[in-house]
Amino acid sequence: MLEPDHIERIADELVEAAANRVPIERLTARYPDMTIDDSYAVQALWGSRREAAGRRLVGRKIGLTSRAMQMATGITEPDYGLIFDDMVFETGTTLQWNAYTHPRVEMELAFVLKAPLQGPGCSIFDVLRATEYVVPALEILDSRIQMEGRTIVDTISDNAAMGVMVTGGRPVRPDDVDLRWVSGLLYRNQSIEETGVSAGVLNHPASGVAWLANKIAPHGAALGAGEIILAGSFTRPMWVYAGDTVFADYGTLGSITCHFE
Repeated sequence: MLEPDHIERIADELVEAAANRVPIERLTARYPDMTIDDSYAVQALWGSRREAAGRRLVGRKIGLTSRAMQMATGITEPDYGLIFDDMVFETGTTLQWNAYTHPRVEMELAFVLKAPLQGPGCSIFDVLRATEYVVPALEILDSRIQMEGRTIVDTISDNAAMGVMVTGGRPVRPDDVDLRWVSGLLYRNQSIEETGVSAGVLNHPASGVAWLANKIAPHGAALGAGEIILAGSFTRPMWVYAGDTVFADYGTLGSITCHFE
């Protein structure tokens, strides 16, 4: 376990890295005994700094829930991060490419809750009952920590690599469609780069939300009504560059587009 002053120092470094777009050295190279609990402590302190600066917590993201993402990162355990109000955009938005470090795009489903979810013992049935609607979403990954050799400790400390999210398409009630079979085609400019189906997220995207409710329960936390929960990517991350237009086709659930300039 790290000392509190080390936790604070790392959180300060991440705030600075987000501002100047220069990733810091991998934490596990500098603190080889750093634990997952340490990394969530860093994330929580970083989040409190954001709230102190006037940002409002609106939800959480879940990462590394699909085999596609685990294979892409070499990390086999899910993680989670925080979503603030300035991190949520609507389809058709233009994003500044140089505002991010190593930006990549993933296709996901977002669950918007109408009732709280409290673990332990939260199941996908509890998630479906507590969900007002599900909406297509893109996650734009960012990196405030050097990527080469990253472990889950580095990723969690880096707010699970969360940059921003873009929502769009057609919101649906959770029982209107078979959420396991939502499929996606991810285009960069005119080319399909990635495809996937939402069952790749722990066999059902609601399973990721249940995992999160149970994961945060030992810390006395719960998911609140109105929160947006990104359930995890069912495609591999797609690199994007300045000038690229991203188009994500969710079939009957509609589409999302964004542009990087």
